[in-house]
Amino acid sequence: MDNHPPMLKVFLIEDSALLQELLSGMLSELDGVEFCGCADGETEALHRLAQAPVDLVIIDIELKQGSGIGVLDALQTDSGLYGNPRKAVLTNYAHSTMRQRCERFGTDAFFDKSLHINQLIDYVVDAAHRKAAS
Repeated sequence: MDNHPPMLKVFLIEDSALLQELLSGMLSELDGVEFCGCADGETEALHRLAQAPVDLVIIDIELKQGSGIGVLDALQTDSGLYGNPRKAVLTNYAHSTMRQRCERFGTDAFFDKSLHINQLIDYVVDAAHRKAAS
């Protein structure tokens, strides 16, 4: 019998290899979090998420191919295919217009890359605690 609380499955969509490495390292070390990988473009991300739905997707707006908005739109439109993950946007374009646009696409949280990496990590920890307690 497995008495471990369920792990929060997290997937990262980010085009910067440096940030992918940094965040995957940070996320992998968090208790209750299972880091499920990353993608640097919209098509690859949606393909991987359709194959293996997760609990939380961290999404950059600017991607190598496509955009984070396209990912948000697909996740919101086709929950049958992707499940219903929480969506956290992490972007350099953290102005109010972009935040409002993301919120229209069902974003649960919005973080500025240059200022809010720690808040993002806190958000992931909180989500993992909630999942473990549910």
